[in-house]
Amino acid sequence: MTTDGKTETITPETTPQTGHIRKFIQHNYRHFNAAVVHDAAQGWVDLIDRGDKMLLAMAGAMSTAEIGISLAEMIREDKVHAICCTGANLEEDLFNLVAHDHYVRLPNYRDLSPEEELKLRDKGLNRVTDTCIPEHEAMRKLEHKLYPYWEEADKKGERYFPHEYLYQIIRNGDLKDEYQIDPKNSWMVAASEKNLPIFTPGWEDSTLGNEYVAEKIKGRMKSFNSLKGGLDAMEAIINWYQANTKDQSLGFFQIGGGIAGDFPICVVPLIRQDLKREAKLWSYFAQISDSTTSYGSYSGAVPNEKITWEKLDIDTPKYVIESDASIVAPLVFNYVLNR
Repeated sequence: MTTDGKTETITPETTPQTGHIRKFIQHNYRHFNAAVVHDAAQGWVDLIDRGDKMLLAMAGAMSTAEIGISLAEMIREDKVHAICCTGANLEEDLFNLVAHDHYVRLPNYRDLSPEEELKLRDKGLNRVTDTCIPEHEAMRKLEHKLYPYWEEADKKGERYFPHEYLYQIIRNGDLKDEYQIDPKNSWMVAASEKNLPIFTPGWEDSTLGNEYVAEKIKGRMKSFNSLKGGLDAMEAIINWYQANTKDQSLGFFQIGGGIAGDFPICVVPLIRQDLKREAKLWSYFAQISDSTTSYGSYSGAVPNEKITWEKLDIDTPKYVIESDASIVAPLVFNYVLNR
């Protein structure tokens, strides 16, 4: 909805990003938060150059912010080797892929009255800050694509992670006729092509997670056993971490906080303290966050606090970028890509 009261429909981005972002940042980002952006991005480049790998932890509504425009290329170029994200980020990339033309942007969202919010609800528009996700064209469409896969797995006694079901519908072409953006800008499409490991703790706290529960209650599935959950994901990340730190180290780049960040970083103390096995500490840590260090907040905890939990070491490179991830993350990604 623009200032004159009309709605503005988001149109697909078709122009490839070009330019010399790395040189711009190197020349201009010299002090304060800007300098940390440069240092964190260059630290990522150095990590990749020495043959190490990076896990990206992603909270917030980054997929609805269309982070896929730059993240998909990071995945294709082997700059990201695993992702831990919320269920919302997992599904909202595909919502955007199949329903982009029906999204509505509201530049004046701060001025909306409760009555105007109710009208959006009645139109099936679910608001995320300034962007409305269309209920029927996005959520219900994907839900109906997934039903047969959930039901078949339930009948056969098979179990899959949430992202594996989404990989199936991408690879089988179930969504191909529905694409409304260039699939090269979908990070989930890129991840499916790379068979990227994805860890999604708390998937129940998402639209598709809610729908999966509803389908079981309605009797379309006998049990929840067809879905691998958080405990399975923790075992998977343990195995992945151990396999990928035999001859190299792993870095940790965190967008936001919460379960998407704390779940994967805990793998190191779990291995060292609970399993009593040798494990390297994370070799790099960076976080984009606007949270303050107060009230026992995990999101706002300074990196040095993680030393006490045996997640990071004294000499681990640590960066905290205190800013908006929707602004900063694409800059960091394009720096790493040498754009």
